[in-house]
Amino acid sequence: MKKLEILINEEEIKRRVEEMAAQITEDYQGKDLLVIGILKGSCIFFADLIRKIDLPLEIDFMAAKSYGDKMHPGEVRIIKDLDKPIEGRHILVVEDILDTGQTLNALFKMLEVRGAASLKAATFLDKPSRRKADFQAAYVGYSIPDRFAVGYGLDYSEKYRNLPFVAVIEGE
Repeated sequence: MKKLEILINEEEIKRRVEEMAAQITEDYQGKDLLVIGILKGSCIFFADLIRKIDLPLEIDFMAAKSYGDKMHPGEVRIIKDLDKPIEGRHILVVEDILDTGQTLNALFKMLEVRGAASLKAATFLDKPSRRKADFQAAYVGYSIPDRFAVGYGLDYSEKYRNLPFVAVIEGE
């Protein structure tokens, strides 16, 4: 196993997720809420967050892949789409990390044409220094520096998602 430097410990994560859920509960009171998790990275944050939101809600999942290279930002393609229509629903999209913003920006454009009553994003981590698309999440767990983070759903070659904290791999 590589040497890890912890950025956000388990207790800090738990406290912040509870704070975010309390704000979401307040903001969506009396609304028909559908929470959409973006796979795979958001799965742990998504599960913790929805269990703390004190409202009746429904869940669904999407998976997207960006095709292209560094010279030509990729087209975002849906790998797994929603199971139900979203017309008239209040939608909260949950993501593990908001980096360039290109994937969430493209997903929001796709979802907007489907007639949602409202559309907002919650991200566990935000790297504003890497933003390329004009996209901001309504709910942000933590803003972090431009370092490669793992744990709490985030991976390095599909490993480390199961860590209960967020860390950076030393030397990466």
